[in-house]
Amino acid sequence: MALIALSIPPGVKKNGTNFQQANSWNDANLVRWYEGSMQPVGGWRKRTSSAMVGVCRALITYRDNSANRRTIAGTQSKLYAIDENSALNDITPSGFTAGTADAAQNTGFGALAYGGNEWGTPRPDTGAYVPVTTWSLDTWGQYVIGCSTSDGKIYEWQNNLSAVAAVVSNAPTSTNAILTTDERFVFALGAGGEGNRVEWCDQENNTVWAAAATNQAGGFTLQTSGDLVKGVSLRGETLLLTNVDAHVARYTGPPFVYSFNRVGTGCGVASANAVVRADSFACWMGAAQFHMYQGGGVTQLNSTVGDFVFNDVNVNQRSKVYGVLNSKFNEVWWFYPSSNSTECDKYVSWNYRENHWSVGTLARTAGADVGEFVFPNFVSSDGYIYEHEVGYEYDDEEIFVESGPVQIGQGDRLMVARSLIPDEKTQGDVKATFKTRPYPNATESEHGPYEMANPTSVRFQGREVSMRIVADKQTDWRVGTMRLDVVAGSGR
Repeated sequence: MALIALSIPPGVKKNGTNFQQANSWNDANLVRWYEGSMQPVGGWRKRTSSAMVGVCRALITYRDNSANRRTIAGTQSKLYAIDENSALNDITPSGFTAGTADAAQNTGFGALAYGGNEWGTPRPDTGAYVPVTTWSLDTWGQYVIGCSTSDGKIYEWQNNLSAVAAVVSNAPTSTNAILTTDERFVFALGAGGEGNRVEWCDQENNTVWAAAATNQAGGFTLQTSGDLVKGVSLRGETLLLTNVDAHVARYTGPPFVYSFNRVGTGCGVASANAVVRADSFACWMGAAQFHMYQGGGVTQLNSTVGDFVFNDVNVNQRSKVYGVLNSKFNEVWWFYPSSNSTECDKYVSWNYRENHWSVGTLARTAGADVGEFVFPNFVSSDGYIYEHEVGYEYDDEEIFVESGPVQIGQGDRLMVARSLIPDEKTQGDVKATFKTRPYPNATESEHGPYEMANPTSVRFQGREVSMRIVADKQTDWRVGTMRLDVVAGSGR
């Protein structure tokens, strides 16, 4: 008799082969590890009773000078202000040019004329890629400024629910994105239709854009082959991301106002909203890696799930990737469209304090961290805003985690498991299923599911075992280190 501890470190590992995922968790859904404990991701409840028109691609929350909490959301066809009572107010600018809900590129399966290429293979990358329509939103004092990629104009909304957003006077047009810097300048990225050009207004005055000796307005053309996609204000500098590289702007004052330096190559951002600012750093999802900037230069984030995620992303719809901070649990979440979907239906998350990763299924297209509101706000693909990390209701989603193979045999000898000694916060909240096989590519045999008792009677034989834990109840469960009581089997 021996007790084998199924001691598996936090996080999911999905890179490589099944045997390379030994002694690790290799699949999960709506499960996290936080402060050494495996637990469920919080549930959600619907905040808005009406759906937005279009698909939300940007969301911010803030508080105006009258202490009103506001939420601003942008779709390909509308701009909304949501008040504290969760009512949708249409503040779409007059004359706004609507965009598209999907990206377009003629490289998918079934593209081109019938019979024009081999069946079941992607078409050549010969067509122009047209990203999905996105918004960039930021605050300007107590007001909000925004820009849609389909429209290119810079708008401001001044907290009047009866009024629509209005064009900022004298601001550049044909702009890709905007942001407010810590020094109180508005940056227009890709200004005037030049993908590599940055223009900024005078300090504290977003209606003065023409450079003069009496102001600090100006512009600069970056030395890059990429197009500016997104900007993020960090401590003492502003990170500017293109689809191929990264640059930093630092305030120097007159006469040049800002200096610009490239800080990374081959690190372009996957989409306009795939970058997240957290504490003193920014991280983003690229075309084939995750990246981080924390001063100095861009570094690659080593991910234990990157192999799976980047082979799962629908590359034709990659411009829909949306990153959001979940600061309560020290996490960054990216929602992305999987290979069999045209809309965001999966997520990958990274705990930046404890440095582990997780994955799962959740159809959300945009989100905002806690701040003015108690709970994170995420938007579903059908246009409703949900409060997350509240309760333990998950619609029809299954909450589970599954391990890779854990060796229980001694050398080549098979072992027989007779009982399981659970380690739970509240016994009976989860069920366990075991899968055994004699060697890595052999056929699996499944045993269970078992309801937890102390101990739990089981009966199976193998050299290695995988464990699947499923939340049996919608509770705040915790699972620690399970142990198997095993004896030597009869075969090898």
